[in-house]
Amino acid sequence: MTIGTNRKTETHFESVKSEAELVADARNGNEMAIRELVRRLNPRLFRVARGIVETDAEAEDALQEAYCSAFSKIDSFKERASFSTWITRIVINTSRMQRRRMRPEEEYDTVEETDLSRVLTFPGHNPELPDAAIGRAQLRGLLEAAVSELPPYLRLPFLLRESEEMSVLAIARELQINPITVKTRLFRARRRLRSTLERQVRGGFEAIFPFGGKRCANMANRVVGHLRADGRL
Repeated sequence: MTIGTNRKTETHFESVKSEAELVADARNGNEMAIRELVRRLNPRLFRVARGIVETDAEAEDALQEAYCSAFSKIDSFKERASFSTWITRIVINTSRMQRRRMRPEEEYDTVEETDLSRVLTFPGHNPELPDAAIGRAQLRGLLEAAVSELPPYLRLPFLLRESEEMSVLAIARELQINPITVKTRLFRARRRLRSTLERQVRGGFEAIFPFGGKRCANMANRVVGHLRADGRL
């Protein structure tokens, strides 16, 4: 009973720490800090990965690989940008490499680690009524099917803009492309989604490609398990 209480208290304590504090603890091999970072980062990073690869399974594989890589070389994180920004670069590069492995005929440029400086924010959870939740779940299915049909060079900026509410300039910096190119791709992405569907889902893009609950916890378990097997914990 005491052990369970202590673990719950420790988990709560980690949840109120800043990202910088958690990163410092993670450098020292603190498992709870790693789990909390994974929990906080999962929603954004899963959408980033899903914006590049074709399926949820591929996105989870890329995300796990990126986490393991990031925490294994966390000592190389120089804090020139936020940890969120640093690991986002790793997720983008890992997802693009994953896509190349699955579809070798396509090519992507990787993101240089020295050029991305935007500090990313992670939206909180908004509770809703059961009926509204059911409606949003159905709507999310329609949205995900439509967005999944977009090619990745249109899908990723579209998700960053509509799901994460990033500005055009921030997307341009993150993907290292011209802001005009971002605007063009956003226009083409919206044009390819039927106007009737777009009217139905206006304001609801934050619901698509969720990554929480048991899937989130399982990701943390797999990352921690990998780090233990590798002697990092």
